[in-house]
Amino acid sequence: MKKQYYVNGEWKAAEKYADLYSPYSKEVIAQIPQATLEEVGQVIDIAYKARKQMAELTAYERAAILENIAQLFMENRQKAAEIISLEAAKPMKFALGEIDRTIETYKFAAEEAKRLTGEMIPMDAAKNGANRFGYTIEQPLGVIGAITPFNFPQNLVAHKVGPAIAAGNTIVLKPASQTPLSALFLAELIDQTALPKGAFNVVTGSGRIVGDALVTSDKVKMITFTGSPGVGIDIRNKAGLKKVALELGSNAGLIIDKNVDLAQIVPKCVTGAFSNQGQVCISLQRTYVMDELFDAFVEQFTAATKQLVVGSPLDEATDISAMINRDEQDRALSWVQEAIENGAEVVAGGNIAAGVFMPTILTNVDATLKVSCQEVFAPIVVVNRISSVEEGIAAINDSNYGLQAGIFTNDIQTAFKASKELEVGGVMINDIPTYRVDQMPYGGVKESGTGKEGLKYAIHEMTETKLVVWNQN
Repeated sequence: MKKQYYVNGEWKAAEKYADLYSPYSKEVIAQIPQATLEEVGQVIDIAYKARKQMAELTAYERAAILENIAQLFMENRQKAAEIISLEAAKPMKFALGEIDRTIETYKFAAEEAKRLTGEMIPMDAAKNGANRFGYTIEQPLGVIGAITPFNFPQNLVAHKVGPAIAAGNTIVLKPASQTPLSALFLAELIDQTALPKGAFNVVTGSGRIVGDALVTSDKVKMITFTGSPGVGIDIRNKAGLKKVALELGSNAGLIIDKNVDLAQIVPKCVTGAFSNQGQVCISLQRTYVMDELFDAFVEQFTAATKQLVVGSPLDEATDISAMINRDEQDRALSWVQEAIENGAEVVAGGNIAAGVFMPTILTNVDATLKVSCQEVFAPIVVVNRISSVEEGIAAINDSNYGLQAGIFTNDIQTAFKASKELEVGGVMINDIPTYRVDQMPYGGVKESGTGKEGLKYAIHEMTETKLVVWNQN
């Protein structure tokens, strides 16, 4: 089926097309337009022209449009989830969960659109400030270039589109090459709302052509990107003075202290490590368990992992399905083999069966191995033994990344210590590092990126703060 891209409220054909394959069945599911540099330039021009009309919408109107998008997702929940499942091989139970979060994300955006306020500045607090009245206003930036990944093809798009609309910006969206169908479905829904035509546009094609055009265009005022550190750093280097928000990689760590209830913790760890085949920025990758509980944890964790249902993503019983493509699967397998050659022990998985990378648990893993120190982005989790919480904190901090971390402990002092000393953007006390709700500030330190997502925080990054001072002297 030949798809078209969406610009200025119209569907456009391209000169060139590329086949899109299902990661699970390997069948062609669509033909996707591959935009040229010239076509991307035209889309940017259209978004640029729509700025004024978009900026003139009232907060009430922007909120109503966002509520309408949420409502349309409620009405099309099953269809939207099936598209994700088909193009990303995300098991249906997780795809439906993603649509539920997407609905919440647009609702939060609608609420925040009504709360976009500046602040009063007490001018007379300065010697020179008597009889002056100062305040700030938040104004839209203009065109936002949004570059999104395959792993949450609706919700991570919502985290860019929602705040952009709430702030009164126009958008050019470049979805991941493997998951364009979700973005095009979003365009079908947005087309039914009162959003001005040209304010939201979807361009499909290669990252090198579409992404670079967005990053280098003078008309694009901000790039918001979720993806790999390599690409993110490249964007930062090319972007000049435009604003850049980067949500990059991670190898999220968890500490399990002694005297905790493993029966409650193990199911969370299974979800954290293996949901969406581990292809989650905050997927549980490194687990550090105190000596006293190590053997019991590994035993229970392995038993629970072996009960996961492997199969077609379109089957609602499936827990684990194919990774996004064969290259990624082969890479993950080579990383596991490297770990085995260097003394790691495989207690579950470590192989590919019927085209699916089996959920894999490794123990006794050296910190310098790829499965530990790089972002594995696969259903692989490392479980290592520690003799103190301090050792666990040091191990988590020994990383180029710092997105989120977790600790299970019943000791309040230990929890406080971890919350202060872990070098990450978010610390989850008595939870896995994979925990996220959509209104919380989300973003990391080190190579995990710059800027915060979470609606209120993203909206602030997508506006310009202007100061107004009245002199009454």
